[in-house]
Amino acid sequence: MSQGNFLGTRKGLVIGTLSFTLFFTNSCGYNSIQVQDEQVKAAWSEVINMYQRRADLIPNLVNTVKGYAAQEKEVLIEVTKARASVGSVQATPEVLNNPELFAKFNQAQGQMTSALSRLMVVVEKYPDLKSDKSFIGLQAQLEGTENRIAVARNRYITSVQEYNITVRTFPNVITAKIFGYDVKPNFSVENEKEISKPPQVQF
Repeated sequence: MSQGNFLGTRKGLVIGTLSFTLFFTNSCGYNSIQVQDEQVKAAWSEVINMYQRRADLIPNLVNTVKGYAAQEKEVLIEVTKARASVGSVQATPEVLNNPELFAKFNQAQGQMTSALSRLMVVVEKYPDLKSDKSFIGLQAQLEGTENRIAVARNRYITSVQEYNITVRTFPNVITAKIFGYDVKPNFSVENEKEISKPPQVQF
């Protein structure tokens, strides 16, 4: 085989390989899977940021309430423990590939929401606390954060639903298996309306 023919054959193989790769990634859903995977990660990052924002408010909130209602030890301890439980779960991107860890994270955040709701019920008994400027500011921040959490969770739910449908349907399911894209855990939609309901912080 002459050098010219060899180079021509090699060039043809390269072009053929590139053409096949482009065809495969487009027709078999690789690009779609990759884009949706990134969207899920972005949505999850926003969920984590909003929950961290809430956790950062807890120490000041507890200290402010304690200044007026130190005798309410049980609920104050409950909130503090719930925050510690939340902090014990490493909310890294790897959580998205670990349904058990994801469930643990979700449970811890649910307990935090419940503890905050009970704290707000206690606050109702202390008019001076309700009129405290520091508490009013924290109350407004908490309410805004809880609303952002609800929005972030809904975005995550939607992005995961779309991603999971993509990786489960043919021919994308083949591509997903080849490249290691698995279905991702999602928040329970059955109780989502109740779970994402912000604690009652309006007085």
